[in-house]
Amino acid sequence: MKFKLHLMKKYSVLFFAIFLISSTTAQELSHSHLSNRKIEFPDIKGYNTLICDFHQHTVFSDGSVWPDIRVQESLRDGLDAISITEHLEYQPHKEDIPHKDRNRAYQIALNEAKNHDLIVVSGSEITRSMPPGHSNAIFISDANKLLKEDPIAVFKEAKVQGAFVFWNHPNWISHVKDGVAKLNPIHKQLLKDNLLHGIEVVNEKTYSDEALQIALDYDLTIMGTSDIHGLVDWLFEIPEGGHRPVTLVFAKDKTENSIREALFEKRTVVYFNNLLIGREKYLKPLILESLKVLEAKYIGKSKVLSVTVENNSDVDYQLINNSKYSFHRNSDIVVFKAHSTSELEVKTLEIVRSVDIEFEVLNAVLAPNTHPKINLKIEII
Repeated sequence: MKFKLHLMKKYSVLFFAIFLISSTTAQELSHSHLSNRKIEFPDIKGYNTLICDFHQHTVFSDGSVWPDIRVQESLRDGLDAISITEHLEYQPHKEDIPHKDRNRAYQIALNEAKNHDLIVVSGSEITRSMPPGHSNAIFISDANKLLKEDPIAVFKEAKVQGAFVFWNHPNWISHVKDGVAKLNPIHKQLLKDNLLHGIEVVNEKTYSDEALQIALDYDLTIMGTSDIHGLVDWLFEIPEGGHRPVTLVFAKDKTENSIREALFEKRTVVYFNNLLIGREKYLKPLILESLKVLEAKYIGKSKVLSVTVENNSDVDYQLINNSKYSFHRNSDIVVFKAHSTSELEVKTLEIVRSVDIEFEVLNAVLAPNTHPKINLKIEII
């Protein structure tokens, strides 16, 4: 009997130890997974780079989840600011989830985020047929006051509330059968009256060259959003290495007022499917802050320069060599992997103290079919 009790105690301790090890391993794997999925980009000179998604839905319009899930997903993705932008006019769940207050989803999300480092901005989606189509008004004070029959009156009320308003999915094939974003007279009137401030060049899984050109032609803020209705992980295949589209906002500090100011000043870059889209003024500094030369030295007594480059961003930068130098291990196409260091061997033909290598960044866009060019400045030790 004593022997059996001894065995039972022995195996109980063993099983408990295995359970602890298994639990710890699972927690470590979970923690590692959550860390790896966070969207990360460096700050640029004078500004914080904030990761934002200002177009999301819940069951309070036509989404499939409660607002707290949107907050939890955003925390996992390392977002700094979000907006829950329920359709004002389109309420397909109203018989199951009746609510008279269009601010309710925002209030629930705000409460969920109160103990976390996540800014929740009040917003709504103005949902009309084309034209003008759908637009998001964010930084509003009361969504209920936007419930007006006349669409122009809605935009005017948003302006009274100090809202930043952007045109959603202008390339949506349900509205434009050819998928080409184009301005209608009503959009031009909204622009003339300063009632429209931005445009989505990326929405969910689509990108629009034409929307980008409209942003450049009419001085609109370049926006990219998930427009998520279901689960972020499923739609964007995050467990498999995907990511949601986001707007990188270059703000003076991490506050709601600073983000609003940055959006009105058009300080944004969009991150979508390993692609960066934005104005040169902010896109080039972001790329240059992402790529840092850690070390450069000649290999032995050769005239081949070994350069170690660190990429501290989420983008795998795809570059083409535009300089006078050729490479020892690469063709003219170079890839600097995200959050990694890479070795580049440059044939300088003579011993020099510094080298400038001009690259064209193929997976970054300044305008349709236009990619930024950067100089990688290398000092030799």
